[in-house]
Amino acid sequence: MAVYKEKSTGFIAGDPDQPSFPDGYQSDEKARADALDKMILSPSGWRKVFAADGDEESINTEIAPVDKELVAAISSIWSNYIKKHAAAGKAVVLVALDSRYTGPVIADIIIRGLLAEGIEIRYTFITSAPECMSYARMDKDINGFIYISASHNPIGHNGIKFGLKSGGVLAGSETKKLIAEFRELIQDREAMSRIVMNINQVPAKKIKKVFKNISRFKKQSLRAYTAFSREVGSFREGKKEQKRFWSTLYRSLKINPVGILGELNGSARTVSIDKKFLSDHGLKTKFINDLPRRIVHRIVPEGESLSLCQQELEKLYQRDNDFLFGYVPDNDGDRGNIVYIDRYHGQARVLMAQEVFALACIAEISYLIYNQTLTYNAAGQSQQQQAIVVNGPTSMRIEQIAAWFDIRVFRSEVGEANVVNLANEKRDQGYIVRILGEGSNGGNITFPAAVRDPLNTVFSLVKLLTLRTTSDQPGLFAIWCERSGQKDKYKSDFSIADIVKTLPLYTTTSSFAENAKVDIKTRDHAALKANYEKIFEQEWEQRRSELKQKLNITSWEEHNYEGTRLCKGMGPSCRSGEQKGGFKIIFREANGRARAYIWMRGSGTEPVFRVAADVAGKNKDLEKYLLDWHISIIKKADQQSIS
Repeated sequence: MAVYKEKSTGFIAGDPDQPSFPDGYQSDEKARADALDKMILSPSGWRKVFAADGDEESINTEIAPVDKELVAAISSIWSNYIKKHAAAGKAVVLVALDSRYTGPVIADIIIRGLLAEGIEIRYTFITSAPECMSYARMDKDINGFIYISASHNPIGHNGIKFGLKSGGVLAGSETKKLIAEFRELIQDREAMSRIVMNINQVPAKKIKKVFKNISRFKKQSLRAYTAFSREVGSFREGKKEQKRFWSTLYRSLKINPVGILGELNGSARTVSIDKKFLSDHGLKTKFINDLPRRIVHRIVPEGESLSLCQQELEKLYQRDNDFLFGYVPDNDGDRGNIVYIDRYHGQARVLMAQEVFALACIAEISYLIYNQTLTYNAAGQSQQQQAIVVNGPTSMRIEQIAAWFDIRVFRSEVGEANVVNLANEKRDQGYIVRILGEGSNGGNITFPAAVRDPLNTVFSLVKLLTLRTTSDQPGLFAIWCERSGQKDKYKSDFSIADIVKTLPLYTTTSSFAENAKVDIKTRDHAALKANYEKIFEQEWEQRRSELKQKLNITSWEEHNYEGTRLCKGMGPSCRSGEQKGGFKIIFREANGRARAYIWMRGSGTEPVFRVAADVAGKNKDLEKYLLDWHISIIKKADQQSIS
């Protein structure tokens, strides 16, 4: 036995001398098929409850033998894929994981599988997702990555994300090909037996070498992430230009100091650049739950998960009123939401996910004006093609913000890969897309990054707070107030609370609210949507006068989202395949202005539909009215689909 412990954490990485499968291991094809059936396979990631005891909240470090087979199959299909996309010579794959307990054993099997296929490994052990993807992007020798995580899902879950050198997850179209290959391979008894045998025959010395190099590659990963984060935050490619920006920000923080609380909840961000990067650039910091696996509350960074940060920020502010906001990431650290101090009441308040994204958009578009990337003519019209790209359920607040900046908004289906791919398409068409993301969960992607990153959210807020008006030029908040026609709300001593008050008012269903998910019985999404359309048209006529009275709504239109494609219209001609994309009804006033929407998207793996409503103005009753109506139609359509 030669158990190897990763030095910085003390966690067990694996035992190179211990084979993954016992001698004479015989797989059970039915058990393998059952295990596959419990696995969620989507472009956003592949995941299931991997903990051996089957408890989704388990801290068990082991996984069942049949699940080891699934992991072995994943390593095989990725080996074949990466070899096709590598340049001449040996393919190099980066392997990293979040802080879940089952991560190391999954990584151990992945590493053995890749080594069996002649792949060179760079293993960084616990690493945040944005760090992993920055390293893959910045290092010329790395051909792609496997990131082991189940993102915001409970700790007993785990999974896989794939990517090449783009710095983001693999495109949905490519992932679908891998899913098909994976399903086929799992059913191939001879191929699976061969893969298991090859994994068991990998020499221990090769595995030991991978483990011994963790520290070396982790240092490279941190350096790459630091360099890339400096580029993203400054939106400048040259090091001299980047240095000039960060020096300006540092000086601004000396005048207007900002303190930040990081409640890291034992995530992969505990061993990333956060502490050093924030302090090196002039911010006061305080971190709690900042050791890996010190997970003290649920992983998804919304609702009650922000309560601890809220409580601790309030206490911190009472001791030092420079501490203005805090952030809480999910386990892989690719998204994080915000708690801020309302100075008028001395209390910490939670920003809704949609508000977090809106503030990031305001900050980054104002910054484009500040650094003269975005300019306007005498009539106030943008002189460059600019755009924001978001997913279907992002609040229409973004359209209002974009209109004030005279820039376009484009929408994709839910899924980080879909948003990133649509942004790339728009850049190919000549648009500058500085910021994109999924407002429905607060995750913003700040170009040139291709993945959500809470550090980018943090620095969007820092820029908004500290790049203030001088005798030479207006600051970011002043620019926003000018463009949005709210000059009367500008004040020189503004705080986050003042900025929040300038956001367009919208009431939107939280993606993690209890009524944001509807259980259904049918698996036929095409039938459900067709029935929904018929019922909606009938009930629209019945409710027309009521909707006119309540919301001044006089018309509606249907939008269908699949991948990066948007089709405005009804029926199957606007949908394709299994019709599992996003579906939205937009309600308009007589002048054509969009006043509200209702949205739904069926799960590809569970019998549920995710739903949301969005209403202009602050009116929870109207949001509830539309959502309840929407849910009632879904249930009627579901019933018709199974009868």
